[in-house]
Amino acid sequence: MLLFPFWYLIFLLSLTCHEAAHALVAYVGGDRTAYLGGQVSLNPLPHVRREPVGAILVPLLTYFYMGWTMGWASAPYDPEWEDRHPKRSAVMALAGPMANLGLLVLAFIVLRSGIVMGVWTLPESIPMDRLVVPLAENAGLLEGVGRLFSVMLTLNLVLFLFNLIPLPPLDGASVLAGFFEPARRMTDWLRGSPMGGWIGILAAWMIFPYVFFPVWNWLLARLYAG
Repeated sequence: MLLFPFWYLIFLLSLTCHEAAHALVAYVGGDRTAYLGGQVSLNPLPHVRREPVGAILVPLLTYFYMGWTMGWASAPYDPEWEDRHPKRSAVMALAGPMANLGLLVLAFIVLRSGIVMGVWTLPESIPMDRLVVPLAENAGLLEGVGRLFSVMLTLNLVLFLFNLIPLPPLDGASVLAGFFEPARRMTDWLRGSPMGGWIGILAAWMIFPYVFFPVWNWLLARLYAG
C-alpha cells in the first residue's frame, strides 16, 4: 500500500501522455474527434472520465493483486477518417507508445546520471520499483526520487512494448494495418468479432514475457554499465 501512490501517479502520467499523443496526432492529421472530446490535453481528468474502470478500478486491483499497476484509457477517433487516411491513422496509433518511450528515456537519463554522479548505486536485489538506492545515509528524498523514476522506467517500458504487439486492440495492430492491406483486413475482421479484442489481449499477454525480459535485461545492463 505504501508504494501505491508512486505507481498510480506514474501510471496516470503515462496514460495521459499516451492518450494525449494519440489525440494530438489525430487532430494534426485532420480528425477532430478526440480534440472535441477534450483528449488533446495533459489534464488526466478527460481521460479518466472516458474510461473510469480502466483508469481507476483496474489500476487499484492490479496493484493489490500483482504489486504493480496496469490499466487503460482510450482516445476516440473517426473510423471514416481512418479508412480515408490509413497511414495517418497508423502514425496516430504509433504516437501513444512513442510518448511512453519518451518517458522511459527521461527516466533512464535521470537514473543513469545519478549513478554516474554517485548519487545512487545498485540495490542488493533489483525489484522493478527500486532500481537504485542512495549512497548517502538517511537520504529519504533521494530514495523517493529513485523509486519514482524506477517506476517510470519500468511502467513505460511495459506500456511501450505491450502496446506495440501487433494484435488488436493494441496500437501495434493499427500501425501495421495502416501500412499493409492484408493486416488491415485481418484487424478489421478481429475488431468485428465479439471476442476478437479479448483474444488479442490474451495472446499478447502470452507473448509479452518473451518480448519484455530480453529488453529489460538489455536496458538494465546499459543502466548499470561500468
